[in-house]
Amino acid sequence: MKILALSDQVVEAIYSPRIKESCADVDFVIGCGDLPFYYLEFIVTMLNAPLYYVPGNHDSPRQYHSDGRVVSRAEGCELLDGSVMRARCIANRRVASGRLLLAGLGGCLRYNADASHQYTQSEMWMRALSLAPALIFNRLRFGRYLDILVTHAPPRGIHDGADLAHTGFDAFLWVMRAFRPRFLLHGHSHIYRRDVATTRYELTEVLNVYPARLVEC
Repeated sequence: MKILALSDQVVEAIYSPRIKESCADVDFVIGCGDLPFYYLEFIVTMLNAPLYYVPGNHDSPRQYHSDGRVVSRAEGCELLDGSVMRARCIANRRVASGRLLLAGLGGCLRYNADASHQYTQSEMWMRALSLAPALIFNRLRFGRYLDILVTHAPPRGIHDGADLAHTGFDAFLWVMRAFRPRFLLHGHSHIYRRDVATTRYELTEVLNVYPARLVEC
């Protein structure tokens, strides 16, 4: 199974009709935040593949379409923030129930008092804990808790920064220890040639997907 994961930047080669050829074998798409709705909607339309996303700290709660409509979600896409879902995927170009279990926690560490999609460490702990009942249900039904945790910010101490805005969340470390996802996909930390983009923590591969990354499952 192949996943196209995106974050933080509109990539010209993806926001192009060429995506039909370059990403023709993608089963579904993950958005890790700070991506305009028009970009996500273009991708889901061109690939005809399910798209799951979480918001980033720069995402406005409402965005404007070119026709003047105001929308609070990317149309045709699944908002994963604060939720646990069973992924749909493309199988023989038909949307079918997938085997991957997803959970999402968007936003970053609070650095502005009144900003959207920003949380204190304690607030993110509460958001992470709220996922536990559904993850335990997954364990009972499917034999495992979680396959992919989708976040905007990174975990504390992994791919994060020294400044407040780019400090990672402690709660994500607990989720990885307690529920053992195969992957944690995040954005927020812009990476350059020598930056580390893949780190193993316990049983989880933590992947910084900025600005786009193909993930094989």
